[in-house]
Amino acid sequence: MAFTSAMCRLGLRPRVLRGAVKLQTSLTLLGSRAAMPVLVAPTAFHRLAHPEGERATARAVAAAETIMIVSMAATVAIEDVAAAAPGAELWFQLYLEPDLVFTEQLVRRVAAAGCRGLVVTADSPALGRRERDLRNGFDDLPEHLCCENLRDRAHGDRVRPVVLSPELMWEHLDRLRELTELPIVLKGVTHPADALLAIEHGVAAIMVSNHGGRQLDTVPATIDLLPEIAAAVGGRVPLLLDGGIRRGTDVLKALALGAAAVAIGRPVLWGLAADGERGVTSVLGLLRAEVEHALTLCGCASIHDLDPEWVRPC
Repeated sequence: MAFTSAMCRLGLRPRVLRGAVKLQTSLTLLGSRAAMPVLVAPTAFHRLAHPEGERATARAVAAAETIMIVSMAATVAIEDVAAAAPGAELWFQLYLEPDLVFTEQLVRRVAAAGCRGLVVTADSPALGRRERDLRNGFDDLPEHLCCENLRDRAHGDRVRPVVLSPELMWEHLDRLRELTELPIVLKGVTHPADALLAIEHGVAAIMVSNHGGRQLDTVPATIDLLPEIAAAVGGRVPLLLDGGIRRGTDVLKALALGAAAVAIGRPVLWGLAADGERGVTSVLGLLRAEVEHALTLCGCASIHDLDPEWVRPC
């Protein structure tokens, strides 16, 4: 994958004899605390991987003391995800849609459920051509599953589709901001000009993301896009990064190049499919241990001390 190749082209440059006694891996993002700079990215359909679905994921995330971004296309309703993991730090991923009425209803549900942030996906004016799904004949969920957050309670509890529209503009983001006091993270930014526009339109954070490489072929790996966006943003809002994080060393490279934290998607689903809640707990625990080990070997006491000097092209 492009991201793996891009990560392999970067190396960490450690320091020695630094006397790092106690490691600092925790951070606070938009008022939510995380014990490590690894969040759970929004991924759909967790009940395809395990019967408990997003409930199991949320419990594991709560135990790991990090943040879960619940997908708009989750197979468990946001209220039930929150109830399954009391005290969990939850954000909610929202596709920007032209239907402002339904969007307002959903945002009110999300806020009432206790979510502390909205992650607005802006890179989907249309669905990408997902050839793997086409080869596998995957075009719908089994009859016993649906996207529970898309139940339109004002119209007979029907499950509506996600409405993607090429007509969406920055003005739609402005309207969303008028609907809620929740901080907004704009997800899907790959160009520094859009990062600057996002700041002008009042976002609280930006997620550098290419949608797992499934939207537009030839978009570079996000780790290659991050430095230019970080330079443009200049620390005015936190930057998050997703797409292909697999090791603790990957996390450190992203932090050094300007990300405040990273988000992982596929590894969480792999853990969920393998062993439910315990599988997700294992994945998150492994990544945290790898982050701490890599920090120690780099001679760096805190994730907040990382900067581009710690990374070099291989």
